[in-house]
Amino acid sequence: MKQPPPNGTAEQHVREIRRQTRKKYSAEEKIRIVISGLRGEHSIAELCRREGIAESLYYVWSKEFMEAGKKRLAGDTERQASSGEVKDLRREMGALKE
Repeated sequence: MKQPPPNGTAEQHVREIRRQTRKKYSAEEKIRIVISGLRGEHSIAELCRREGIAESLYYVWSKEFMEAGKKRLAGDTERQASSGEVKDLRREMGALKE
């Protein structure tokens, strides 16, 4: 671990240690926490205390989770045409022009 600058304050040193030891959450962990909150078995405040995260972070993850789901569902209804379908439509369009 780095040593604080010689003229740094103790508060700066504590902030640096906290920054370096901040837990990184995997996508699976975030999803598990958000789904647990959506179930509503416990309050969001209680869930966040138990998981050791700020409520604001939970709500950021929740919003990202919902937006990703919305995009995925929209993508299911907006399917891309296959190259075969495009060729068939072009052939049909050419026949109609004649």
